Amino acid sequence: MLTACLAAPLAALSNEPAKGAAGETPPAAAASAPSPAQLEARHVDGLGQPATGGELERLRGGDGGSASSATLDGVVSGNSATNVITGGNAIVAGSFAGATGIPIVIQNSGANVLIQNATIINLQFK
Repeated sequence: MLTACLAAPLAALSNEPAKGAAGETPPAAAASAPSPAQLEARHVDGLGQPATGGELERLRGGDGGSASSATLDGVVSGNSATNVITGGNAIVAGSFAGATGIPIVIQNSGANVLIQNATIINLQFK
């Protein structure tokens, strides 16, 4: 399948028809693709009508601006800690070995602390 997908654009550069992995000519993409009228007529209950190409163009991002905000507000009161022994709080070499994604570390320095955390991720596809 991948061979057929890659062969189709390359065939446009040559005079030979595109061949798949077993030498067969892959079907034309246009034969299986829905027409614009079919795409416009699609409706999913509860989601409404799909946006038109013009609406998507008007609403798309990419203006270079970004506004992000996170408001955290917490209170610690009326707590007490007596004869508390806390453990070590260390990050050593290799602590994040093999970590994937966006690792977030929250460390507690002792008793009666308020830990607040927020992460804002701004993805831009260009």
